Amino acid sequence: MASNPEPDNDNLSTLLQLEALARNAESEKALQFFVVNESRRLINYRQAFLFSATKNDKRHCRVETASSLSVIDKNSPYIRWLEHIVRVLFDASQITSIQRVDVESCPEKDRKDWNEYSLPFVVWAPLLLPDGTFIGGLWLARETPWQDNELTLIKRLADTYAHAWAALVGKNKITRGFSLKRLIFMAVLASLVLISFIPVRLSTIAPVEIVAKEPAIVSAPMDGVIKEIPISPNTFVSQGDVVFRYEDTNLRNSYEIAEKSYEVAVARLRKASQGAFQDTKIKAQISLLKAEVNLKETELNFANELLQQVIVTADKDGLLIYTEKSDWIGRPVSVGERVMEVANPEQVQFRIDLPVDDAIVLNQGAEVDVFLDIDPLKSIAAKITHASFNAYLTPSDVLAYRVEASITEPDIDVRIGLQGSAKIYGSKVSLFFYLFRRPISALRQFIGI
Repeated sequence: MASNPEPDNDNLSTLLQLEALARNAESEKALQFFVVNESRRLINYRQAFLFSATKNDKRHCRVETASSLSVIDKNSPYIRWLEHIVRVLFDASQITSIQRVDVESCPEKDRKDWNEYSLPFVVWAPLLLPDGTFIGGLWLARETPWQDNELTLIKRLADTYAHAWAALVGKNKITRGFSLKRLIFMAVLASLVLISFIPVRLSTIAPVEIVAKEPAIVSAPMDGVIKEIPISPNTFVSQGDVVFRYEDTNLRNSYEIAEKSYEVAVARLRKASQGAFQDTKIKAQISLLKAEVNLKETELNFANELLQQVIVTADKDGLLIYTEKSDWIGRPVSVGERVMEVANPEQVQFRIDLPVDDAIVLNQGAEVDVFLDIDPLKSIAAKITHASFNAYLTPSDVLAYRVEASITEPDIDVRIGLQGSAKIYGSKVSLFFYLFRRPISALRQFIGI
């Protein structure tokens, strides 16, 4: 029996030290860190979490700090589960009483998460001010059951920590802060509602490129492989200039074969015509040989026509526009495939690829502000002249509408090929619709309305 007073005296000494240190904490964060970590000097636990009350409803508590951690992730599943379990375990009266908690205290649906997140035995110690105001709580967990004498020490510590917390940050801040926060929240919410009705002009931004207006398209007249492009891109050409040549080996050989076949057919017909006077059987073959000559002549004309198309010329004067020589030389092309353009550099327009997700109602003549990448601080005024009804897939695999706009400002020095961004203006809408148009559209598609 003589050995019992010694641990009691040690506990009392430790308790007094903890109380003194808690009241001497220099900041709120320092006090919170002290509560969850230094309490181990008196109470044996594995985990400690300090909660603060966040609303007038006492069950809505928020984890402020945890033992052995300098910073906590308040959005982590563990912290969110702790805040949830405090709400479901206690009512307004229970949360202000110190009590033991275990998995049997949980609702059936939360027991699986308890076994995953928490140790078996927990003590909840509320932080109460002298007038009974609830400002938070202390969650202590370990592997062994809690004894009654330990709960007495924990309650004494909790009262000390509550008093120290109130003395450090001010009682008014703790007891009235919740109402003030809600008042500020309601004022901000009301302001946002009023602001959301402000009319603004609906607009959207899309990539834009300067292109030629009504260019002459140079397309492939037949299937084949491009052998040579004598003129560099972005060079002025005159009508009749050669812009590219096909590889003509197969065509030339086909023409020569067709020519020889035609000559053979003609010779056979001539021979048959000469022998028809002596042999009636040969005379009967003349009609067939004439048909063969006509066939070979047609094949020869067709081969000659293809051979004549080996050289492709410009249809008018203008600027020859295509990518690079290396992109086309040696490349097989199909008949009708677009290879080049011949354009008047003085006649240009804006081509806008408006993504389907950003599309707005476009009216003929709607205003457009164009910001080119070479001068992003200066805008060029334009207006819409055409907008496609059907969307198409752009080279960057974006489904978009093709929109064309003409320049309305005089004496604008621009050249074909420049790119930038275009801001297209629509009708006036509320600020709420302007800000939440895309989220509403995404929600509508998700729920199927």
